[in-house]
Amino acid sequence: MKFFDVNSILRESVKKLKPYEIKKFPFKIKLDANESPYPVKPCDIALDIPVLLNRYPDPDATGLRKALAGKLKINYRNIIAGNGSDELIYYLILTFGGPVVYPVPTFAMYGIIAQCVGVERLEVALDENFDIDFNKMKNLIISKKPHIVFISSPNNPTGNTFSKDKILSIVETARKKSAIVVIDEAYQPFSSKRGFLPFVKDFENLIILRTLSKIGLAGLRVGYLIGNERILQEINKVRLPYNLDSLSQYLAEHALKNFYSNIKEFIKKTVKERQRIYRELSRINKIKVYPSEANFIFFKVKESKKICNALSKKGILIRDLSPALKDSLRVTVGTKQENDKFLKELKNILKRL
Repeated sequence: MKFFDVNSILRESVKKLKPYEIKKFPFKIKLDANESPYPVKPCDIALDIPVLLNRYPDPDATGLRKALAGKLKINYRNIIAGNGSDELIYYLILTFGGPVVYPVPTFAMYGIIAQCVGVERLEVALDENFDIDFNKMKNLIISKKPHIVFISSPNNPTGNTFSKDKILSIVETARKKSAIVVIDEAYQPFSSKRGFLPFVKDFENLIILRTLSKIGLAGLRVGYLIGNERILQEINKVRLPYNLDSLSQYLAEHALKNFYSNIKEFIKKTVKERQRIYRELSRINKIKVYPSEANFIFFKVKESKKICNALSKKGILIRDLSPALKDSLRVTVGTKQENDKFLKELKNILKRL
């Protein structure tokens, strides 16, 4: 059979990509993916799930959008639901094109999806305190005229929120240059700071990106955009039909209506444990730990890769951030028992190094 040269028809931007791999390791305690540690089964949300699997789902996810709108106290027409945040990031870049600007380090999918679509990526390094370098960001927006600016606040993987005044100044600068600003608030439920939802009414070019994944419903893959209805209508032009399945729609809607008190309790326990882990890590001389407003903690330690591997051998998974961030690790906040085990094993490993 004649060899088929698939490379001859690949787009150049795809040739340079590598598949996004989620490495699988045996584990007892999983603290590497920023998930909620508290189990939720479909029967916890609804005993009866009257979903007809022979029918396509609601193409507009109207019931879910109305449930979200009720929680947020906004009009459901200001919401688009998607199959996780990743799909919505893809739609944003597909709709508005590039260049795309974002600070680094941050959530990898802004850059990966921009490369998939084939638009220019412009990265602005955070300063030594992991805050936005406002002058560099502002000058880049003015000189390069990007179509989209992505800002994750609280930021992944550093866990910090960015200055409200800096972000609003960026939104205003972008507005003058006809650019969209997307503030990714995936970790907002864990933050002590107010999010940017109240400012959507003041800035037509401002879009908020949120998700149900971090608060206990990662298996449903439900993300949503909040923004000006006229802007969302343009994004809807590229949204695939039936992009969110019936089971995810039904369970997410009913979780918001009937299970939300449990979700709030998960968040409360996570914040309490985050504060405790931070205090414990702060007492360890070999570790530099950073304050977090998310459901994870970022810290620096020498020989981070060796420490990560040693924890993995004990069945505890955390995230090694090298080589992008030297000597850096990220640990998701687990249950009290999981966190105790992590801290104990980490201290034992550090004693041996």
